[in-house]
Amino acid sequence: MDCLLLPRLTPPVAPVPERRTVTAQAGDVFLHSEAGEWQSLAEPDVTNKQKQLRQEGRKARTAKSAVERELASNIIAAKVISSNWFRHAEYVACYLPTPDEVNTWEIIARAWRMKKRIFVPVLEKTSRMQFQEITPESELQRNKFGLYEPQDGDLAPARMLDVVLTPIVAFDDRMHRIGMGGGYFDRRFAFLRHRANWIHPKLIGLAFACQKVEEIAPNPWDIRVFRVITEAE
Repeated sequence: MDCLLLPRLTPPVAPVPERRTVTAQAGDVFLHSEAGEWQSLAEPDVTNKQKQLRQEGRKARTAKSAVERELASNIIAAKVISSNWFRHAEYVACYLPTPDEVNTWEIIARAWRMKKRIFVPVLEKTSRMQFQEITPESELQRNKFGLYEPQDGDLAPARMLDVVLTPIVAFDDRMHRIGMGGGYFDRRFAFLRHRANWIHPKLIGLAFACQKVEEIAPNPWDIRVFRVITEAE
């Protein structure tokens, strides 16, 4: 059956020339190599099993065609936008997607129409993850890792955020996640580790269903997400 190639929603902001800064995606930091591969800059002491699951999750994600990723991203975006936790959120953190990740631009555009404030993860020179505001008027540039980031904007403390939408490489039924290995996500939200009832902000993982694995053995410092949204669940 013939497939219609859907146009990818492009950033409603103006790119500007590249400047050398460091950026993370919801807790993970990447290096974009000449071969086009995403490589971790900082690999924490994880088990070989986690490394294997990370490789499998990346392979499953990149194996999807552009059409499949876009169709799945549309379903995921609709689920996020219709959720109570998103509708009631005022301060939302959201990653800016790479081509093989769940596309978040529809979520960001809808959030702006709903008068929400959107913040994206960036890294300071100290390698501490921060969340910087992005608006429809923001200027974006690619950093040396190939990721878009706003040129300027207000910073929001992690505790002030209501919802944090984060990309995932692999996940399981217990809401354990595997990222790209930088560990920034876990350090930034370490204050959530011992909370059982009142969870703020809510950490929501976005992933394709093919990235789900049977079980992830977490490290002591790993932070679980509140929920994972896929096109299948």
